[in-house]
Amino acid sequence: MKKIIHFIFSIASIATLISCQQQKTEKSDWKPLFNEQTLQGLHIYNKGNTASKWKAVDGELLCDPKAEGIFGDIITDQEYENFELTFDWKLNKGGNSGVFINVSEDSSYAATFATGLEMQLLDNANAEARHQVDSKHWAGCLYSVDCIASESRPNPYEQWNNAKVKQADGEVTFWVNDRITYQGNINSKAFQDKVASSNMKNYPAFGTFKKGKIAFQNHTDSVRFKNIRIRDLS
Repeated sequence: MKKIIHFIFSIASIATLISCQQQKTEKSDWKPLFNEQTLQGLHIYNKGNTASKWKAVDGELLCDPKAEGIFGDIITDQEYENFELTFDWKLNKGGNSGVFINVSEDSSYAATFATGLEMQLLDNANAEARHQVDSKHWAGCLYSVDCIASESRPNPYEQWNNAKVKQADGEVTFWVNDRITYQGNINSKAFQDKVASSNMKNYPAFGTFKKGKIAFQNHTDSVRFKNIRIRDLS
């Protein structure tokens, strides 16, 4: 009996050790996408390291429309394919912004939205009327294409929200405040059909890239991001 009890305890100890090692590994896999002090690793889409409305302030990535510099989306230097991205975001009253994935940076594309999938960030309650009436424009949606509208529940303006984006072999999922707001496979016919019936059909390269850069939108509104972390799922 003692040998059996010792064996059971040994197995339990090994299982606990493995679990702890896995948790430690998963935690260490997360890397900052923004170093919270400078804009190193980021630049303005198609403009390079041009002075812009984007600043690193008090550990936050801030877009200040009143600041000196040009307007423009800020984008990563690096490309990503299979990954998880998490971040906190906050808007002023009526604010509008977004985060894009799979962006192709090329002078033949005038903007990030011409290629990249946008997670819409919005103060739903105080947004422009055109956004309030179209649920595919609400916070957490794949902008203009698809949304689980009932789960779009951002916190009131000037309060922090958490968001997560996951892409794994074409399967894309968006979360806002722990609720799934969009899920779909960008390689599927169903996705292509939804794009074809949306306004994004006007941008032939939209959604055609399976990897690319990550961009944060400058929509002329003030927006703040913090705790921006990413991990590779390849």
